[in-house]
Amino acid sequence: MARIESSVEIAAPQARVWEAVSDLDSEPKYWKGTRSVRNISRDGNRVTREVTMAFRDQRCTQEVLLEPPSRVLARFTGGVIAGTKEITLGPAGGGTLMRTVWDIRMAGVMGVFTGMVSRHVRKGTEQAMRAIKEEIEADV
Repeated sequence: MARIESSVEIAAPQARVWEAVSDLDSEPKYWKGTRSVRNISRDGNRVTREVTMAFRDQRCTQEVLLEPPSRVLARFTGGVIAGTKEITLGPAGGGTLMRTVWDIRMAGVMGVFTGMVSRHVRKGTEQAMRAIKEEIEADV
């Protein structure tokens, strides 16, 4: 299992950051490792979806739990990745601290690629968080 953690302070109210991170359809805009998303069902704050990853166009299924205004938890339920991606928001100075934690591994025979993929996930996470920060702060 690979654990990847990254955080960034955003000079904006938590409600504004929540708008960006809870917009699940916009995920490919920020997260370059996500090629596309297709929502399968929604039951309140629980969304089941299919995600096409940039890694060899692999498809994964996820169950995403939205806990406004502070947490998005994506649990990989099928496909090449097993584990979770959690985004949390909280106060920081005059703005918001956004923290992303992945606990993942490549499933099945792909397990040998967990280390390589985790390096790409780390870079992609840092890039996505910078992009979210820059877009939000440009609008504030």
